[in-house]
Amino acid sequence: MMKEVKTVLARSSATIWQDIAGGTALMVVLFAGLHLPGLI
Repeated sequence: MMKEVKTVLARSSATIWQDIAGGTALMVVLFAGLHLPGLI
């Protein structure tokens, strides 16, 4: 299992930062969307 994970990470190292940035952006949008009604 760990060998497979390492292999996948080695092959996708070029795009892993883009995936992390995309996931972070989605979390920020979700967080803002859930707190927006409380601000209005």
